[in-house]
Amino acid sequence: MVPWEGYASDETMGTFAPILLYWLYAGGYQLVLHRRPLQRYRLHTAAEEEEKNLVALPAVVRGVLLQQLVQAVVAMMLFTITSDSSMVVVQPSIVVQMFQFLVAMLVMDTWQYFVHRYMHQNKFLYRHIHSQHHRLIVPYAIGALYNHPLEGLLLDTLGGAMSFLVSGMTPRTTVFFFCFAVLKTVDDHCGLWLPYNVFQHLFQNNTAYHDIHHQLQGTKYNYSQPFFSVWDRVLGTHMAYDLVSRKEGGFEARPSRD
Repeated sequence: MVPWEGYASDETMGTFAPILLYWLYAGGYQLVLHRRPLQRYRLHTAAEEEEKNLVALPAVVRGVLLQQLVQAVVAMMLFTITSDSSMVVVQPSIVVQMFQFLVAMLVMDTWQYFVHRYMHQNKFLYRHIHSQHHRLIVPYAIGALYNHPLEGLLLDTLGGAMSFLVSGMTPRTTVFFFCFAVLKTVDDHCGLWLPYNVFQHLFQNNTAYHDIHHQLQGTKYNYSQPFFSVWDRVLGTHMAYDLVSRKEGGFEARPSRD
């Protein structure tokens, strides 16, 4: 039993719940990001954000909405192709679902690492496609999915589709996986290092880790996203960092090659 049973199908929830959750979670971060009590947790000052970022917030919002439109269309097509209305879908045991969850995380990480890395190494793809995401040199939550539409399709949408297909998850399990992936991705771009943030303390691939990648000295490192740092460590693209306190308040993630 899930809260939406009898009101919406699992396929509908798998399509639209991650989008709604994105705006709720990222919007919450955006509302508190510039509040005075939160300044002591920022990885960059508000002045740095205004000075360094090369795109305005309204353009970022439009870019995210475009990506989510494509994402929704692909998700509906995927669920339509893979669903069989003549069969009753039986949820596997919790243990099986946890295993499928882990497989989906590894598939998404693998796909995104190699596509992401290639977009940096191929000068044409970086200049014309991936550089759009790096216009946010100082990341913030709403910009987590600010990408070129083609990158959004290749990196995020197809990565999610492959995770669903390879793991064998049911549409119901997929609702939770896609929502979890959205929360993690938004958190990785939130720009805050919070003392009780579960994502930042359970995952080595976290807000500070990804912040290094967005800085000029780290663009050839820390490609891994969104969950683990395995591929960076195995293939020599991992850049360690020291999290130091700034005199004016907040933190700074400083690269320290290991």
